[in-house]
Amino acid sequence: MSSIINCQNISHRFGQTIALNEVNFNVESGEPIALVGPNGAGKTTLFSILCRYLRPTSGKIEILGHTPGSPALFGQLSALPQDAQLDPRFSVMKQLLFFAKLQGMNRQQALSEANRVLELVGLAQNKQAKPAELSHGMRKRIAITQALMGSPKLVLLDEPTAGLDPLNARIIRKLISDLSSQTTFMVSSHNLDELEKLCHTVLYLEKGKLTQQKISEVNTHQCFLTVLLHETLSEESYADLKALEAVEGVSQTQRMEYVITYDNQLEPYFDQQLLRFFADRSIKYRQLTKGRSLEEQLFNERELNEQDLNEKGLYEKELNVING
Repeated sequence: MSSIINCQNISHRFGQTIALNEVNFNVESGEPIALVGPNGAGKTTLFSILCRYLRPTSGKIEILGHTPGSPALFGQLSALPQDAQLDPRFSVMKQLLFFAKLQGMNRQQALSEANRVLELVGLAQNKQAKPAELSHGMRKRIAITQALMGSPKLVLLDEPTAGLDPLNARIIRKLISDLSSQTTFMVSSHNLDELEKLCHTVLYLEKGKLTQQKISEVNTHQCFLTVLLHETLSEESYADLKALEAVEGVSQTQRMEYVITYDNQLEPYFDQQLLRFFADRSIKYRQLTKGRSLEEQLFNERELNEQDLNEKGLYEKELNVING
């Protein structure tokens, strides 16, 4: 795989407001990339800079080895803003033909490409419809076809499933997954469960800073299992679970959810051992998942880091008092 986006010390200001503050990351082509963060974190600003809608106040960016806005990126990079709208006056096909011609396609090429992307989203039968005749979910899927025209190498999607019913959201997730062998997607979303299913790399922005860049937890000796039970473990069962040889720790993340840390070298088939443990004690479980949830990875570790910083600050304060 090769680097698809390289950001070095990217900062951007709107007057006195710092939207991005020395953001650094490098991501490779391949699996979808998640861009996560609270409202106002700088996600849309970063997307706008990658698309050259904005120029960074400082720093350097390369996309596919070129600076944003370079003619070499024409047809290689596309984006779908969260609130992208279709023109209500024209049919779906007429609008897609227009977008295809903007990419330099002749009419025959444009027609073929418009039909191809409509097939991808399962709406070929609606190509003569006007946007008002379609549901919200259908309009969103049509909007995504704009970003797929010409088979770009990098597609930026800002909240692609926001406000959609489960069926349309599932269709879009499957589309991203199916196309990820040909196109790299960077997806901005507040739906961590959705991103967890799709993305290998997660970029977490907060107050304009990139606070975490996480890769899926694989191929390490320290492994995790997340188990959701039908009822909370008794004190005795909890103690017995922690006492298993390969177990390094057990944390209760929700009332009936537990994250178990174990040494894969000591017990490579720990999941089977855990199921036997539950069966011997008549403990019923709803779900067993390899690894930790994305929510747990992002926020539990951040809380631990903040706790470490607070404890360090308290220690330094006490040390200053002792030293007078």
